[in-house]
Amino acid sequence: MSDPTRIKELIVTPIAFRDPPLLNSNGVHEPLALRIILQLVLEDGTVGLGESPGGVARLERLEAAAKVVVGRDVFDTTAVGAAIDAALLPTVPSSHERGWTTSAVEVACLDAQGKLLDRPVSDLLGGTVRDSVPFAAYLFYKWAEHPALDGRAAVGDEWGEALDPAGIVEQARLMQQRYGFRSFKLKGGVFPPDEEIAAIKALAEAFPGQPLRLDPNVAWTVETSKYVARRLDGVLEYLEDPTRCIEGMAAVAKDAPMPLGTNMCVIAWEHLRPAVEQNAIQVLLTDHHYWGGLRRTRELAAVCEAFGLALSMHSNSHLGISLAAMTHVAAAIPNLDHSCDTHYPWNHADDVIRPGVLEFRDGEVKVPTGPGLGVELDPAALERLHRRYVDSGVRSRDDTGYMRRFQPDYELRLPRW
Repeated sequence: MSDPTRIKELIVTPIAFRDPPLLNSNGVHEPLALRIILQLVLEDGTVGLGESPGGVARLERLEAAAKVVVGRDVFDTTAVGAAIDAALLPTVPSSHERGWTTSAVEVACLDAQGKLLDRPVSDLLGGTVRDSVPFAAYLFYKWAEHPALDGRAAVGDEWGEALDPAGIVEQARLMQQRYGFRSFKLKGGVFPPDEEIAAIKALAEAFPGQPLRLDPNVAWTVETSKYVARRLDGVLEYLEDPTRCIEGMAAVAKDAPMPLGTNMCVIAWEHLRPAVEQNAIQVLLTDHHYWGGLRRTRELAAVCEAFGLALSMHSNSHLGISLAAMTHVAAAIPNLDHSCDTHYPWNHADDVIRPGVLEFRDGEVKVPTGPGLGVELDPAALERLHRRYVDSGVRSRDDTGYMRRFQPDYELRLPRW
């Protein structure tokens, strides 16, 4: 007789979904973004769901993981992770890079465990300290549409153009009207710093008293970062990744009047000690996708609490399985000091889960109370997005290359200012 808690199969499905022309320090988002959906099938037919960032390398690693998890007990996530680690180690020496794979599989394991036990994932992480999780409106400079290219017609979206302070304020108003967000983050590093300072000040005037943050993705030198920090004294709740590396952030932190946050210079366990020793950051943006999973994120929160680092949460272009996982772990972290990032409003129309569970109300998402992650896969949507992946030929993200299709002289320079 088979053991119902044993893993029978791990189905790995790459997908492509629509993404608006969002600008950043590397260029501009392409019309399609990539993710990978996992279905961890147990001997009794229970299916646990996971979601990972896409791309050829991550797909290959998840396919390698699928071969070594079969036959293992879904509750023994330590052994599952160790098996994946061992399988990847010969070709992926970085523990950080291996963590992207183990985290996606761990989420699927926890979803399956919750379904077997009829308990939500947040219970498996120690229980909730909040019934809903606050998120910030993620604002972007953006084009009105993806321009026509190689016989493809222009691809518009419902958000319209945002290339100046007025456009950013209008985008924020729409975000607040539709989702009730009460804090705002602007992705900067696109225009000269004074233009982005003006946009933040326009947001402060339009939304008085509501928390604001600015993230130029290391587009500035140390001196430029200090200049922006002085100009936005009393306006930002924190300034995120203004310049590159721990040493650069530490130099800015000595003079910055507000906390500095990161999801770029502290992204692995070995980065924590030097960052703390140099007082390089005061806010860490967690991300279960690259910190090793939901349980490791819970552990990371405890470490941050011990060293006095405040917490927020990072996001990349994602769908509902990732949002559900983010919500469960955020609900189980006592010291969540700032609202979390999310790209979900930009991408939700192409989701692979059935609607009705994950909704933004007053800028928050209620923690799903159903078993596991509390979300249900839509097989037809999964097949449609997989077919789009196959037909599109897109296999990696290239913001810079896409920008050069329209601006051939575009140069990726970090820092730029």
